[in-house]
Amino acid sequence: MLGRKQNIRNEDWIEAMAHIEETVSRDEIDSLADTTVGNIRETVDGKNAAYAWSGGKDSIVLGDLAERAGIAKSMIGVCELEYPAFRAWIEAHRPAECEIVNVGLGLDWLASHEELLFPDTAAKAARWFSIVQHKAQREYFRRQSLDVILLGRRRADGNYTGGGIYTDGKGVTRYSPLADWKHEHVLAYIHYHDLPLPPIYGWKNGFLCGTHPWPARQYTNGNGWQEIYEIDPGIVTAAAEKIESARLFLEGGER
Repeated sequence: MLGRKQNIRNEDWIEAMAHIEETVSRDEIDSLADTTVGNIRETVDGKNAAYAWSGGKDSIVLGDLAERAGIAKSMIGVCELEYPAFRAWIEAHRPAECEIVNVGLGLDWLASHEELLFPDTAAKAARWFSIVQHKAQREYFRRQSLDVILLGRRRADGNYTGGGIYTDGKGVTRYSPLADWKHEHVLAYIHYHDLPLPPIYGWKNGFLCGTHPWPARQYTNGNGWQEIYEIDPGIVTAAAEKIESARLFLEGGER
């Protein structure tokens, strides 16, 4: 069984997905999903609700369950630093009523905040969620006059879920119906329901990094620009015009 996300290797995720039918049966995941849909309906009954969809595996499962529970409205928070291939996938696969909320943040901004380029601590990585996803969720929550927004947070990932539902200091009420789902449950639901995953999960360390914007990768082991270059050389070329470390990487020659 997979443990805490921070301690799992990318190859372990891939192996777990390949053998998921040996770990979680269709009956088991269907029963859990039915219970979760029932919980969602009960929790949001009479409320103006929507869900946050990131294109990551957890939000893909959340979106399918939320739609089954009758919640159609959704949103995704992005910035100008997403992988082009991921942005294209979003456009092709986002839910029918999913609004894209772009908080900006491009290369000029990143050049003046290079400490966030390749986060080397959980605290720095968490800042990305605050300035992209959380900001977008807050804007959408207020614009839609929501009572609650559903998230795909799970305790197995080390995420804060506030007992499942909580209201933060800025008045945003967040509900995490997948809070008690294990990693294997998420993988099983995706497998048995044949849900598409973005290309990120096929890239190096994709299951570890998830759908962060392209510079925010925690698992590069000091080879951030190399990893980005292997995925999309054009990103590094564009960054080299603004960020010295990218320019020095390109000048280094052998890749």
